[in-house]
Amino acid sequence: MRWNDPDQEDTTIYKVVVNDEEQYSISPAYKDNPLGWRDAGKTGPKAECLSYIKDVWTDMRPLSLRKKMEEFAKNPPPPPPPPDPNAPRAPSLVERLCAGDHEVEVGLRPEKTLKLFKDAIDRDYVHIKFTQTKGGTELGFRLDRSVSDFSNADFENGAGTAHVEGNLTLDYVKVKCIADIDLNTLAGKGRLVKVESTA
Repeated sequence: MRWNDPDQEDTTIYKVVVNDEEQYSISPAYKDNPLGWRDAGKTGPKAECLSYIKDVWTDMRPLSLRKKMEEFAKNPPPPPPPPDPNAPRAPSLVERLCAGDHEVEVGLRPEKTLKLFKDAIDRDYVHIKFTQTKGGTELGFRLDRSVSDFSNADFENGAGTAHVEGNLTLDYVKVKCIADIDLNTLAGKGRLVKVESTA
């Protein structure tokens, strides 16, 4: 005979035990109950004990949770007060980026290089990332050559600054993105300006 033979019938007599949270389990009848568990009044073969548990343990929630939920159903908390129409509204993303200058960097993939930035400028379409918003806000726009300025930009040596401007729509608001980029770091300062509709 081999020990721990999976085909060998389990002849152990078990007892059903229950804890203070009214959660059920089984334990060999000859063993002392684990700490915090007491007899539920049923002993027998494993299958019989498990069948008993299936019949009596119909609500799997711990007792403390059931009591809390019953209390909640009897005495639900009062609804939250309606929003105060006079309370100051948190500024929108557009409003925040229109207020003052912000830290920005050039948005480039797969890597941030001066050559890729120059290529983007040559294509008249650049990405500027506002780095201090949650997760970073990257905006792509077509360059407005009439107001962008590259006279102080030395792309050969990665020196000087590039001034880029262009219009886009952010959160249904027409804005102009303005940024001054240091070609050595490909970072700088930028801001948005709302574009007044002519319609």
